Amino acid sequence: MSDPLSSLALSCRRLFLRNHVVDVRIGAHDFEKHAPQRIVFNVELFVPLQGSTPTRDDLAEVVDYDYVREVIARRVARGHIVLQETLCDDVMAELIAHPGVQAVRLSSCKPDVYPDCEGVGVEIIRIKENTSC
Repeated sequence: MSDPLSSLALSCRRLFLRNHVVDVRIGAHDFEKHAPQRIVFNVELFVPLQGSTPTRDDLAEVVDYDYVREVIARRVARGHIVLQETLCDDVMAELIAHPGVQAVRLSSCKPDVYPDCEGVGVEIIRIKENTSC
């Protein structure tokens, strides 16, 4: 299967937040419920070029990276989350609802939960049906 975002990449600006580390109260296992864990987020937003090409070199003309960080922070602040799937779905719902965003790729990874692997995680991709890219 080819990357569903490949065609969007040609006509959209791809904004990304890489390896954003946040302490999150997350986990289903008893050993995960006593303290926050590091979660590594990777987010890509696909924004139509016409909606993300500044003419005045002004932050108000683009989708701000701080928006992505704030969405994640708001969800994490709501309290303990059992599943990474729930965390990603909740963050995705807000990111894809932004009127300037046409598609989102979002992943979360728990790098410290098991000693025998680099990390465990979830990735989801959403594309709005009426893409203008």
